[in-house]
Amino acid sequence: MQYRQLGRSALQVSPLCFGGNVFGWTVDEATSFSLLDAWVAAGFNFVDTADVYSIWAPGHVGGESETVIGNWLRRSGNRDRVVLATKVGKPMGPGKQGLSAAYIRQAVEDSLRRLQTDCIDLYQSHDDDSQTPLEETLGAFASLIKAGKVRAVGASNYGATRLAEALETSRKLGLPRYESLQPLYNLYDRAAFEAELAPLCAQEEVAVINFYTLAAGFLSGKYRTPADAGKSARGKGTVAKYLNDRGHRILDALDQVAQSTGSTPARVATAWVMAQPAITSPIASATSLAQLNELVAAAQLVLDPQARALLSEASAGG
Repeated sequence: MQYRQLGRSALQVSPLCFGGNVFGWTVDEATSFSLLDAWVAAGFNFVDTADVYSIWAPGHVGGESETVIGNWLRRSGNRDRVVLATKVGKPMGPGKQGLSAAYIRQAVEDSLRRLQTDCIDLYQSHDDDSQTPLEETLGAFASLIKAGKVRAVGASNYGATRLAEALETSRKLGLPRYESLQPLYNLYDRAAFEAELAPLCAQEEVAVINFYTLAAGFLSGKYRTPADAGKSARGKGTVAKYLNDRGHRILDALDQVAQSTGSTPARVATAWVMAQPAITSPIASATSLAQLNELVAAAQLVLDPQARALLSEASAGG
């Protein structure tokens, strides 16, 4: 497998990243272990999670995904085979959110404990925190890197203006810079990223590890009618957002390319994102070995120029 450099860092990551939001939420621990085992066995090394996963589920308090991953790392002994990414900043309870230096120091210790490791490979700001000066946040990350608790830092959900400000702050003050950006991007959700963020990331050599590669499952072809909303925990919101004329046009194009390549819509949608020049390692989740095998197959699928053009034309606008 051809690994890709994460920004200007020393990290080398697989061209597809496993999204750990499902661990401890829609996937129990035993299934999570089997998925992670299969992921590494297939040659992939990149796993992304966040401290807040899955606080939204009834009875959860956050940290469930990190805990599952930590238990797997302890059981499997695979820590050296994984580039481990997590995030900080989203609300974890009263007084536990944002990117202040004090909170980052607290949150990283909680994540390290749950992950059962002494170092996080990629530590990401989950959301921008306009109330905290960028130099404070980046200074806190510098301290973590110096202490050996973090190897590189990244940003998630940053707009182009704010990301550019953060990169300039790092340059001016000699602080660690954001080596990666985690934006929303897929065949349906294109405009916001392509307009300003993609050129900026290319110019600054910032890796892009986009989330919702399959648009919460929509691009797999799973949701084609309103009645399909009950097919998963995310079904209702997915159908409401994506099931429209443009969404149907994209599904039709995916079906056409899948048929011509002997593939599936999910593989084709993932392969299209992986082929975009600005993208380093798209994030996608799986809740079963069958779904994981789809991701593995997607990483091996090479779309010809005609197929890529058909998909790009069908998904234009929006």
